[in-house]
Amino acid sequence: MPRLRASALLSAVIVMALLAATGCSRAERPDSASAAAPVDGGKAQEVRLGYFPNVTHAPAIIGVEQGLFTAELGSTTLTPQTFNAGGDAVNALLGGSLDATYIGSGPAINAFAKSDGQVRIIAGATEGGAQLVVKPDIASPEQLKGRTIATPQLGNTQDIALKVWLKKNGLTAGDGPGDVKIANLDNPRTLDAFRQGSVDGGWLPEPWSSRLVLDAGAKVLVDESTLWPNGRFPTTVLLVRADFLQKYPETVRALLRAHLKAIDLAQRDPAQAKTIVNQGLEKLAGSALAGPVIDRAFENITLDPDPLASTFPQLAQDSVTAGITEQPTDLASFIDVAPLNAELQAAGKPAVDAAGLDKPGGNS
Repeated sequence: MPRLRASALLSAVIVMALLAATGCSRAERPDSASAAAPVDGGKAQEVRLGYFPNVTHAPAIIGVEQGLFTAELGSTTLTPQTFNAGGDAVNALLGGSLDATYIGSGPAINAFAKSDGQVRIIAGATEGGAQLVVKPDIASPEQLKGRTIATPQLGNTQDIALKVWLKKNGLTAGDGPGDVKIANLDNPRTLDAFRQGSVDGGWLPEPWSSRLVLDAGAKVLVDESTLWPNGRFPTTVLLVRADFLQKYPETVRALLRAHLKAIDLAQRDPAQAKTIVNQGLEKLAGSALAGPVIDRAFENITLDPDPLASTFPQLAQDSVTAGITEQPTDLASFIDVAPLNAELQAAGKPAVDAAGLDKPGGNS
């Protein structure tokens, strides 16, 4: 009898080991040394979350500053990291030093393409909040010839938007006298460069477009919202590594609950949201925004968990038009809003649509 019990126990251990190996075979992390072991089944020990010191990342700033992520994550440690542009966040995510990040739509697509589909958009965060602001003497696209326009980083969301808009207006990006020169600068450097006269404007996210207008005398030549149906386009989304989503669904759901609470706070009390975001920006950037700047910035954005999935095929085509990718990225399985919709349903709110991009072949 003891030998039978031992044999049965050994068989059970082997079966459990095989099941565990099968379940984890698609979830190997790029940086195995930093892989967080699951606790309580589906919960990570740590989640490393990226975001930017921009008003367009307001849900992240509110969530961090108000302790919403920490409260929802419980025993899971939150390790926030900040970035100035999407390309840097993509490199960290794909390199295994980030688990999830708030990021622009363009870099999110780029991350999906570069990783062969190993990232997922799990929620929207912010719509709108991007403008082409220029020197007051520039009144038309034609007057941009020979001028220098800044974007935050090569291939980031605003960089793509500028290049697409230039082509639609018959303009070329380059260094010739009839071209528009594009300078990729961190947003604070763009403000200084505009004041010094070395750039003539920038296609910028909030609060930087507002800062150039109110602090440096720029004017709006293009509000990007005018280029999209119903004025809606995704500026910031929440992106997670697919393996993290697969391994730690409870942690992802906790992130989403905090995300939704941050958006709810902003919608319920915009004045408090502005104060929280401004305090966060002061910590991250060393100085708070003037009242009129943060007021204008908030007027230009909408916080919403809907990722506006139906816009992504056009955004993928825009990356080709801008010369960032050679062909449109196949977006099949790019968006997974099932965890978000579960949280929305639990909160009595309507579900969001993945526009077919949660399925194989969803790019068609």
